[in-house]
Amino acid sequence: MSGVLPDRQFAEKKGVIRFVNARIVTPQGVIENGICEAIDGWIVSVSPSGGENGEEAGGAYSGSGQGQAASGGIADSAQRDAADIAAAADSAQRHAESGSSAVKAAKAGTPSGSSAVDAGNVRVIDAHGGWLLPGFVDIHVHGGMGEDFMDAGKPGVLETIAKFHGSHGSTSMLATTMTATRDMIDGVLEAVWAYRSKGEMPGASIEGVHLEGPFISPQWPGAQNPEHISEPRTDWLEDWEARFPGLIRQLTLAPEREGALETIAWLRANGITAALGHTDASYEEVLAAVEAGLNHAVHTFNAMTPLHHRKPGTAGAVLGCDGIVAEVIADGIHVHPGAVKLLAKVKTDGNLVLVTDAMSAAGLGDGDYFLGDLPVVVKDGVALTQGGALAGSRLTMAEGFRFLIGQVGLSVERASDAASGAPARQAGIYETTGSIQPGKRADFVLMDAALELRGVWAEGRKIG
Repeated sequence: MSGVLPDRQFAEKKGVIRFVNARIVTPQGVIENGICEAIDGWIVSVSPSGGENGEEAGGAYSGSGQGQAASGGIADSAQRDAADIAAAADSAQRHAESGSSAVKAAKAGTPSGSSAVDAGNVRVIDAHGGWLLPGFVDIHVHGGMGEDFMDAGKPGVLETIAKFHGSHGSTSMLATTMTATRDMIDGVLEAVWAYRSKGEMPGASIEGVHLEGPFISPQWPGAQNPEHISEPRTDWLEDWEARFPGLIRQLTLAPEREGALETIAWLRANGITAALGHTDASYEEVLAAVEAGLNHAVHTFNAMTPLHHRKPGTAGAVLGCDGIVAEVIADGIHVHPGAVKLLAKVKTDGNLVLVTDAMSAAGLGDGDYFLGDLPVVVKDGVALTQGGALAGSRLTMAEGFRFLIGQVGLSVERASDAASGAPARQAGIYETTGSIQPGKRADFVLMDAALELRGVWAEGRKIG
């Protein structure tokens, strides 16, 4: 991605967070009865436990883990060594500010819990056999607690949304816009850029912006305002990228529109996810867009041409094309559990993404709201426009995660990748977050055996 997003100023997080007696989900497998340790907001070790009080056993996982087996945990024969720790620290150093004690300790090969850290600052969290998961990454979310990202310039809006979704498991998110005028979108970009630049964020980290529209189909506006729909304008994108380099992480458009293929190619050349959505595209038009670089589908099955055995449409192309990563709103309202199960059966290679598509009513009850500049009524938990179109959701990532397991039948590991790893890869932030590995941010979700939320930590700070 051209340009550099302004680095967040990470406050020093003194001491150690140590999770013990946890079922830790890692890219190598599930570590049963494991320990995970973080210093100054960065993960420094993951290992199996050696005793009732979480004493560390041999086999600490402190590096890339390449070649290590995971059969109920990381292989006991895997040893923490200075080279692995240094590799983890070097990864962290690319993101943490210079002089972080976590980086210094890891580079020195300092063992976990050593005298390099004040023992009084060690926080031990007993998971009691619960699940320690990477923090959830929501790349399609419009708002919550009465606030909408389209109002990002108003005081407190970004903090309110980030705190609410952070308390429900999201440690990273993309502020998602609506189909709106250029000036309105410009205002959101300016506000998010300034917010990211000012320092540490409360709640979930807003990693960038997902532009949903305005280059969509008038035939499938859904809850987008049709008055603001525009033909693809690469010149707008070039201007935004020049002024806010790296801020736009994803753009949703209708690939059948004139100029869309050129826009898709520009997006991919600039490291931005090119997503289809709100589209009247045929199967063949989607395949042509994939050739141009399209690699993502928003809220699969919603606001797109449906699957038919003689006319597979957009949905058929999404299902059949391995190069398209597919979002799904797992709330039981937008998509039937059986259709989510079908999607999960064909999207098996890390290319299924859980999103909330949450709007301002998330966290609140029935009533009258706005999604962007369109009035919305929420009744019995379902958000609809005045014309009867579904208008986002009241979903949280924790609820969607449980739905994927309880209603769709995914394993905890598979649902974790859909909620964390896959969206982090699509947003271009997987090097920093999205999995529990040394050298990554200390972004965690702790759930008990029944998958009830027990805590959320972002960069080592408890936010939920």
